[in-house]
Amino acid sequence: MKDLTVTGKHLIAGDWVGDGERFANTPVAGEPDQFPVGTTGHVDRAVRAAEDAFAAYAGISRSERAAFLRAIADEIEARGKEITAIGTRESGLLAARLEGERGRTTGQLRLFAVHIEDGGYLDRRHDPALPDRQPLPRPDLRVMQKPVGPIAVFGASNFPLAFSVAGGDTASALAAGCPVVAKGHEAHPGTGQIVAEAINAAIHKQGMPAGVFSLIHGGSRDTGRALVEHPLIRAVGFTGSLDGGRALFDLCAARPEPIPFYGELGSVNPMFVLPQALAARGDEIARAWASSLTMGAGQFCTNPGILFAIGSGAADTFAETAAEALSETDPQVMLTDGIAEAYRAGRDRVAGATDVQELLTSVCDLRNAAPHLYRTTGAAWLADEALGEEVFGPLGLIVTVEDESEMEAVARSLKGQLTCTLHLDKPDTAFARKLLPILERKSGRVLANGFPTGVEVADAMVHGGPYPASTNFGHTSVGTLAIRRWLRPVCYQNMPNELLPADLV
Repeated sequence: MKDLTVTGKHLIAGDWVGDGERFANTPVAGEPDQFPVGTTGHVDRAVRAAEDAFAAYAGISRSERAAFLRAIADEIEARGKEITAIGTRESGLLAARLEGERGRTTGQLRLFAVHIEDGGYLDRRHDPALPDRQPLPRPDLRVMQKPVGPIAVFGASNFPLAFSVAGGDTASALAAGCPVVAKGHEAHPGTGQIVAEAINAAIHKQGMPAGVFSLIHGGSRDTGRALVEHPLIRAVGFTGSLDGGRALFDLCAARPEPIPFYGELGSVNPMFVLPQALAARGDEIARAWASSLTMGAGQFCTNPGILFAIGSGAADTFAETAAEALSETDPQVMLTDGIAEAYRAGRDRVAGATDVQELLTSVCDLRNAAPHLYRTTGAAWLADEALGEEVFGPLGLIVTVEDESEMEAVARSLKGQLTCTLHLDKPDTAFARKLLPILERKSGRVLANGFPTGVEVADAMVHGGPYPASTNFGHTSVGTLAIRRWLRPVCYQNMPNELLPADLV
C-alpha cells in the first residue's frame, strides 16, 4: 500500500493535493512526517465539491447509503495494521487501545447502516386530507426528515479514529445523506489520511459522487475558520476544548446566515458517593475510581475528575485508598506536548487554590502524565468556580461536604456536564431521589454505581449535555440519535405522489 504518511496530502473530491506550506506531526518516536497546511482555497474547493455532490448523494436510496457505510468500515479494517502502526507513533496510545477504537469506529458505521435501513429516523407522519371538514377543509400533509447539506467535521485530538475523520460525526452525517468535509487534527494527520484513503476507496467501489467526502489537514487556525465560515456549509460537528469550540461556535453564530454548531467541549463528570455506599464499599469504589481516572492517561471527555462525599472517617479512608491506588500507576504518554503542558497548568491551578490539600503528587515532564490527587471542602468548592473547570488528564479532586444539604448545594452549583454519577446502596435511595432531579438538569447521562469512561455506541446513548459540556443540549454526538443533527423536517402539502420522495409514498 502506498505510504501516505510520508507523502502527506489533502483529499479533495477524489484528488490527492499536497501543494503549498507544510507542517510536521509530532510522533513519540522517529522522525516527523510532513503534511500540507489547509488553505482557504483548499476549503473552498472541497466545500463546493460537497455541494455539487449533495443532490445526487441525498437522492440515492437508503440501502445504497447503508452499503456505502459498510464499505467504509470494510476498507478501514483492511488497513488495520497501517492505521495501528501510524496511530501509535503519532498519539502514544497503545496498540490495543487503537485496535479497540478501530472496532468502535467500524461498529458505529455499521450501526448507522442498520439504522437508516430501518427508516424510523425519518419520523414520517401523514395527516390525510379532510375536504369536507367544517368550517375549513384540511389539506393532505406529509412530513419527513431531509438532509441539510454539506457538513464540516473537526477531528478530535483524543480519539484518532472514533471521533475523527470517519468517526461518529462523519458516520452520522453520511448516513443522513450529507456530504462531509473533515478537518483533520494536527495531532494525528497520518492516521487521518489512511482513514481518508479508506473512505475514498469505498466511494469508488460504491460509485458515490467524489465530492461526498474530503479531508483537509489543519496546521493553521485559518483552516477551521474558513471551513465554518464557508457559505455552503450547513452545520458543524466538533469535539475538543472549550476555548476552541466556543471560538468556532461564535463564528457560526456571526455568519450572515448562522448555522448550527454541535460542539462537545468538556466536562468534569462529577461522582457523588452517598453515605451508605461510602461506608459499605468505599475501598472498592476508590480503587475503581482510580482506574477510571487514569484510563488513557485521563484523556477522555468522560473522565470522572471530581468526586463528592460527606465528610467522615469513611471519607478519610476513601481518600487514602484512592491515593494509594493512584500511586501504583506509572506515568503515561499524553497525546501531544501541548496537552501535557495544559495538564501541568491545570494541576498547578488546582494545587494553588485556597483550602486545597495535596494527597498525591508526582513528577510530570515532557509528554508524560502521572496522577495527582487533591482534596478540598464543599465550602471551598462553592467559593471558587475555577475548581469546577476541566483538567484534561489523570487528576482527581475529592470534595468533602458537611452534610446532605451541602451536597445538594454543590450539585446545584455544577455547570453542564456530559455525565453525573451516583454511587448508592439501598439505604441511600431517599437521598438519591433528591439529587437525581438536580443531576438530570446538569448532564446528558446519569449513571448509578458505575464509571462514565466507556461510552456505549447504541440507540439509547446520549453523549452531550448542557453548556459547556456541549453547545446544543438537545442532541448527542454518540448513538443513533446523532443523525438528527444533520436533518430537518420538510412538510409536503397536497403534493402529487409522483413528486413525493420515495420514502413518503
